[in-house]
Amino acid sequence: MVAVWAASTLTMLILAGLLPDFRLQADSGDSATRIGITAGIGAAVFGVLSALVWPFVVRALLLVPALVLGLLVFFLNGSLLLIALSLIPDDRGEAAPETAVVVAAVMSAVASATAAALAVRDDDAYRRRLYRLADRRRRKQAAARGPRVPGTVFVQLDGVGHDVLQRAVDDGRMPTVAAWLKDTHRLTPWRTDWSSQTGASQLGILHGDNHDIPAFRWYEKDTGEVMVCNRPASAVELQRRAIERTGDGGLLTVDGASRGNLFSGGADQVALVLSIAARRGKENRSRAGYFAYFSDPANAVRTAMSFVAEVGREIGQSTRGRLRKTRPRVKRGGLYPFIRAFATVVERDVVVAAVIGDMLVGRTAVYADLVAYDEVAHHSGPGSRDAALVLERLDRSIALIAKVAEHAPRPYRIVLLSDHGQSPGETFRHRYGLTLADLVRAGCGLPVPRKARRTHSGAEARSAVRAAMHRPVEEGENEHRPPAGKDPVVLASGNLGLVSFPDVPERMTREQIDARHPALLPTLANHPGVGFLLVRSERGGGVILGARGAEVYLDELVDGAQDLGPLQDFGPGALAAVRRTDSFPHTADIMVNSAVEEGEVLAFEEQIGSHGGLGGEQSHAFLLSPRALSAPVAEGCELVGAERVHRVLRRWLREADGPQVPVPEPDPAEFEAPMRPPGDVAAIDRAVPDKTA
Repeated sequence: MVAVWAASTLTMLILAGLLPDFRLQADSGDSATRIGITAGIGAAVFGVLSALVWPFVVRALLLVPALVLGLLVFFLNGSLLLIALSLIPDDRGEAAPETAVVVAAVMSAVASATAAALAVRDDDAYRRRLYRLADRRRRKQAAARGPRVPGTVFVQLDGVGHDVLQRAVDDGRMPTVAAWLKDTHRLTPWRTDWSSQTGASQLGILHGDNHDIPAFRWYEKDTGEVMVCNRPASAVELQRRAIERTGDGGLLTVDGASRGNLFSGGADQVALVLSIAARRGKENRSRAGYFAYFSDPANAVRTAMSFVAEVGREIGQSTRGRLRKTRPRVKRGGLYPFIRAFATVVERDVVVAAVIGDMLVGRTAVYADLVAYDEVAHHSGPGSRDAALVLERLDRSIALIAKVAEHAPRPYRIVLLSDHGQSPGETFRHRYGLTLADLVRAGCGLPVPRKARRTHSGAEARSAVRAAMHRPVEEGENEHRPPAGKDPVVLASGNLGLVSFPDVPERMTREQIDARHPALLPTLANHPGVGFLLVRSERGGGVILGARGAEVYLDELVDGAQDLGPLQDFGPGALAAVRRTDSFPHTADIMVNSAVEEGEVLAFEEQIGSHGGLGGEQSHAFLLSPRALSAPVAEGCELVGAERVHRVLRRWLREADGPQVPVPEPDPAEFEAPMRPPGDVAAIDRAVPDKTA
């Protein structure tokens, strides 16, 4: 405290000498000693006001959108400085309002940096500073619970594929993860479902069921609405359906915390959770993490400065890419620099702080999602230098969480995992000059716009920004309910496209589509940018269509067969993934997967790093777990599907003697069997003796 006070006093003296509208002496002048005493009094009063008044000011602004609060931080901090100067005896302190904002920001930053620098070599000081992030009342409750068995922290690195993580470790970009792999952790790959995106994966991981999630966005004929995984209203409905099917609240039902996720996982403590953001009222705690974090003015100033730096970094990287004519490339102007800065700075800092608070109060299970890499990789490419730098910063966040675990009231096992990977490649529109919607309209004989329009691109960071700004709808107000008519509804989810005909109540068969639009299926199947189509057959079951008349029926194919027809280039497990999606009630009339060549795909959205379909590394996620936990799968077996990852995580919680509902040990043969049919998740819960535990 003395060192921070001295640093703040020196900072105030320097600023008084540099800024003409800021003075620390009487009009008649003062000695250097008197000016120093005045600066010391001002710094002390400002520090006390920041510590005592600031939390109450933040709580009084709970209804203000989180990003607006971030902007108010500077003005509120400046107001506290003006109050502090007014309390200096003999009116020796004075500053113009705009100058007070600058002085307060610099002093808060210096105080924070000084305290952090001292804490590096002092574990007790470091622990004391981190404890400020935890709520005092909850801390007392945690202490009253007595001795603790190990807790578990699950940190999801959104969009980081298995191979991307391995390369980052090999290149020395993630030293913390590298040290874990060498000494304490094991790395296990797992394969996603056909819909390789956060909505399907995280719903399966947190709630044990992702049945009927065919893509990131899809049209439901029975309701006439477009479901979008990162729209709050859709997230609420998807979570409700999963709970109804499983009869269980989720992975985090008892003493759990959900931070920065699309879904709650049944946690009682939530912050920045999208499925909660659609609610209104006192029970809405989805943005509570922002206010807990910004209650410390030093945090607010530090994050604000990092935000500005990140905006500048993105503008510089984008400009360098344009000058070098880097290919492939997408537009990165407009609001994107601010969205990227929000994902890589604001959300990261707030989520990490929330996880730290959960650990310091001793919660049993915490699941947090860090979306920074996914957002940058969409626009810069999964293997780009921009994305690699984000991985370095994520590694530092992981190291901070591990450091805090040393001071938590209970031991913690930290598990890293991802929900999917990303596949590089240029956009479909850039290569062929038209969008998938244009191609579908041409195949239907409908008018095609002269200029191809950009396809809406969705990502988790955008949904978080909208929730922070009280903008709950992910897309335009009317886009979630297309107008009735015969025109097809064409949606994109990475390199997966969905075509639906809203005037036909049931899923159309291949024969019905051919009778209505004879040229449509041949136009799509023979296009060089399309890998394969999935349509329904009149004989029952799905049929895969490819170029030059290639077709195979799903019920005639066998996993591991030498010839899988158009699915041949999409790797092992493609058949099982497609077969499962074919059984979903809301699968589109035509499912279109782009072509893949040497690991590169063609996104139907404006992304050069994409995910959502099959092809390349997007389907290859990872699970990095402590060796103290049992192996995720039996030796020689493969972990397939988000629902099975959920079962593994539940088993680990049970091994830690946590209060979560126990599940039976998985049969090693289960991981060798084909993916189980939809709806079979209920069989897991039937084996649970008491779902209400």
